[in-house]
Amino acid sequence: MAGGRKIEKDLHESERNFRLLVEGITDYAICLLDPEGRVTNWNKGAERIKGYKAKEIVGKHFSVFYTPEDRAANLPQQALKIARKEKHFLAEGWRIRKDGTRFFASIVIDPIFEKRKLIGFAKITRDITERQSTLSELSKSESQFKTLVGGVTDYALYMLDPNGIVANWNVGGERIKGYSAKEIVGQHFSRFYTPADQAAGKPARALNIAMETGHYEEDGWRVRKDGTFFWASVVIDPIRDDTGELIGFAKITRDITERKEAQEKLAAVQRQLAESQKLDALGQLTGGVAHDFNNLLMIISGSIHTIRKDITGEKAVRALQSIDAASQRAASLTRQLLTFARRGSVQPQSIKLSERLNVLRDVLNSGLGSMVSLRIDVADDVSNIIVDPNEFETALVNLVINARDAMPEGGSVIVRAENIPEMAQVAISVEDTGVGIPEDIAAKVFDPFFTTKAVGKGTGLGLSQVHGFAHQAGGTVGLKSMLGEGTTITMCLPKAAAQLRPEREQVSSRGSGTVLLVEDNPEVATASTGLLEQLGYDVRWAADAPAALAELEKNGIDIVFTDIVMPGKLDGIGLARRIREKNPEIPILLVTGYSSSTKEVALQFPILRKPYQLHELSRELQKLL
Repeated sequence: MAGGRKIEKDLHESERNFRLLVEGITDYAICLLDPEGRVTNWNKGAERIKGYKAKEIVGKHFSVFYTPEDRAANLPQQALKIARKEKHFLAEGWRIRKDGTRFFASIVIDPIFEKRKLIGFAKITRDITERQSTLSELSKSESQFKTLVGGVTDYALYMLDPNGIVANWNVGGERIKGYSAKEIVGQHFSRFYTPADQAAGKPARALNIAMETGHYEEDGWRVRKDGTFFWASVVIDPIRDDTGELIGFAKITRDITERKEAQEKLAAVQRQLAESQKLDALGQLTGGVAHDFNNLLMIISGSIHTIRKDITGEKAVRALQSIDAASQRAASLTRQLLTFARRGSVQPQSIKLSERLNVLRDVLNSGLGSMVSLRIDVADDVSNIIVDPNEFETALVNLVINARDAMPEGGSVIVRAENIPEMAQVAISVEDTGVGIPEDIAAKVFDPFFTTKAVGKGTGLGLSQVHGFAHQAGGTVGLKSMLGEGTTITMCLPKAAAQLRPEREQVSSRGSGTVLLVEDNPEVATASTGLLEQLGYDVRWAADAPAALAELEKNGIDIVFTDIVMPGKLDGIGLARRIREKNPEIPILLVTGYSSSTKEVALQFPILRKPYQLHELSRELQKLL
C-alpha cells in the first residue's frame, strides 16, 4: 500500500516537473489542442511568440493564428487531418500574432492517442522570421548575381567542372564565342583553342596550372563557333568547397582583338618614328659633312682647271681626267645624299615633260643598253611640273638604271606621265618587265645604302635620291611590284601653275669686270679665284662679311660672289641682303656646298652649288650680267 502511494507521488512529481519545463520554455510556442483544434493548454513561449495570455486563447480554435487567405484555403483543418493520418505534420509559413503582425513560423503537429483513441494534438511553433529573412536576402542576392553574370556582354563568364566541361554560360560567352548555352553546356572547353594549341595540350595545362597555383592568366588566340580567330585575355580560377575539395573552375574570357591591333599599330608608328629620327639624324650628319666635303671637292675641281693648261704629257692628261671624273662622281654622290636628306639647295623651275624626256632619250637609251627597249609615253597635254631640272633628271636616270638592273635577261622600260587633276600633280612612272621585288625587300628599297646588288655594283643611294627628290619637291614616290611580272615606281610631282623663269642656254664666253669673292676658306678662295680669272674677271677676295662690306665701300665692284656658310654673325645670305639694301643694282651670286637656308632665298638670289665646273660658273655669271 505504501509502495503504491510512493509511485503515485513520484508520478505526480514527474508530471509537475514536466509541466513546469514545458511552461517555462520561451523559444518555442508549445500548446495542446483538443481533437477539434481548440487550444487546451498554453506555455510561456506561446505567449511570447504569439502575444496571447493563456486565459485569452484557451478554448479558442488554433486557426486564429493563420492568415485569412490560409483560413479561406482551409489549411488549419488540412493540417490536423494530415497529422492524424500521417502521425506527423511539418510545415513552414506565415502566421499572425495577437496584434495582427505576421511572423514566419516552423510548425510541428503530432496527434496524441490514449488507448488508440485520439484525445488531441501537440503543437510546437517556432518563430524563424529572422532566418527566413536571411534566406530571402541570400536568395535575392544569388538571383541578382545570376542576373548580373548572365547579363554581362563584354566578358564570357562561365563555370567548368573539374574535368573542363562547360557547366553554365552567359550572354557574353554567346556574343564573343558564338555558341548558345544549349550548344556549349556539356562540351569540353578545349574547343575554344586553336588546333595547334589543342595538339600541344594547352587546355589541360591551363587547368593544371590553375589548380596548382590558384590562378591562371594568359593572352592568346581562341576560336569562335564560325572558325574565326580572336585575341583573348583569359583568366581561370579553381573553385573549392569548405573542405578544400576541387568542385570546378571559374573562367573569364575577354575579346581584346581591337586592343591588340591598336598596340600593333602603335608599335608600327613607334618604329616609323624611330626610323624617321634615324633618317633625320643621318640627314643632319650628311648636311654637316657636305659643306666641308664640297669645299674639298671645290679645291680639287678648281685646281684641275688651273693646271689643265700646263699639262701636256699623255699620262699626265689621263691622270688629270681620272681625277676630274672622280671629283665629279664624288660631287654627284654628295648631291644624292643631300637630296635624300632633303637638305640640298634646289632651284625649282617649270619644265615641260615631253620636251625634257625627248632631250633625255639618248642618255636613257645609252644607260639601258642593247638588251632593253625604251618607250616614252607622254602626251603633249601633260601639265608642266615644278622641280629642280638637274635633280629631276638625276632621279629619272636612277629609276631607269634601277629598272635595267632588274632585267638581267633583257626586257622593256616604259616611262609614262599623266595628270592627276584632283591633286594638282603629275604622275611620272617608270615601269619594267623585270623579276619583281619581294614584299619584305620592297619596304626597304628607299632606305639609304640599301641595295640588292653585289658588292661594288651599287651605292644604295639611287632610289634614296629619288625618295628625297620627290619629297623635297613637294610630292611623293610609291612602288608596286609583282614577282616575275615587274615593278612600277611612280613619282607624283606638283603641277606648275604658271611657267617659272626658263633656263637660258649655257654661255661660255669670257666675261669682264671685277668680282668680289667672299670665301672664308683660303684654299677654296684660291681655286675659285683661278676659275674667275680664267673667265676674264678681276678678283678681290674678302674672308668674311665685314671685310666684304669694307671692300664695297671702295667702289669698283661689279659682281658679288659669296659663300653662304661663313663664320661670324653675318653669313652670306645676311651679307647679300645688306648689300641689296644699300645697292639694289649690284648683281649677287650665292654659292654653297650645303645650307638649310637656301629654300627661302632661292627666288631672291641665284645659287650655285659647290663643287661647280668652269662652264657652270660662266653660265651663272652671264645670267647676272
